[in-house]
Amino acid sequence: MALSEYILDVNEATFERDVIRRSYEVPVVVDFWAPWCGPCRMLGPILERLALEGGGRFLLAKVNVDDNPGLAMRYGVQGIPAVKAFRNGEVVAQFVGAQPEGRVRRFIEELAPSETDQALARAQALLAARKWAEAEQAFRDLLAKQEGNGAVILGLIRSLLMQGNGREALDLINDFPSSDEWVVAEKLKPLAELLAEVETREPPEDDLLVAELYQAGRLIGRGNLEAAMDGLIEILRQDKRYRDGLPHKVMLALFALLGDDDPVTRRYQQELASVLF
Repeated sequence: MALSEYILDVNEATFERDVIRRSYEVPVVVDFWAPWCGPCRMLGPILERLALEGGGRFLLAKVNVDDNPGLAMRYGVQGIPAVKAFRNGEVVAQFVGAQPEGRVRRFIEELAPSETDQALARAQALLAARKWAEAEQAFRDLLAKQEGNGAVILGLIRSLLMQGNGREALDLINDFPSSDEWVVAEKLKPLAELLAEVETREPPEDDLLVAELYQAGRLIGRGNLEAAMDGLIEILRQDKRYRDGLPHKVMLALFALLGDDDPVTRRYQQELASVLF
């Protein structure tokens, strides 16, 4: 029997259809309970409310263990309430006993990400694919709905820097909210400062190192990162302390943007080490 569009009363005859098969389409949370169980009566309404709030992000299947002992035995239910989450036909997460609503919400959020979380994942996938302009627009759309979200702002900063837009990126870093992403944003600040400087100034004609530094900044904006890093390495060969180590700091920012596993990062980390040490 369907208690609502998102809450099902499931038995041994319908479990395969309503839980196993449906879990290939959407996560299914199974609540093993019994009418006489006090903790079950505490947990059940929380799960039901979250299922209704979720609007289809997951389904809630309720199994009365008194009426369906075979299912309880099949899934090793020894105490109730027992909650088991199914995805692609398998149990992927579970807990036993009544839990505070906050913990149950986190359990559901990890199992069934919200639309915002899914949109953030898509935007980050665009970054990973180096589709910088598309990623920028995706993060801007998210920021319009999630003002102050550190992960969204950091993603926007990354996409801006990889297109050479230092001034806006620097403004975002300087106003970055208190969050876990702040440390990463600070690592990117030297690159943002260089790109912002390149956008607003022309190098003096008699300073070859400044000209080379600005050229590296322009190359970054064009997406030619390897040529830019070659230029930064050459500056460091001539003066390791140039402008308080700015070329070194910009290199580290580029490594942070690309990630430690990127082959360009690994190659230039070795070259940087050979120059500095």
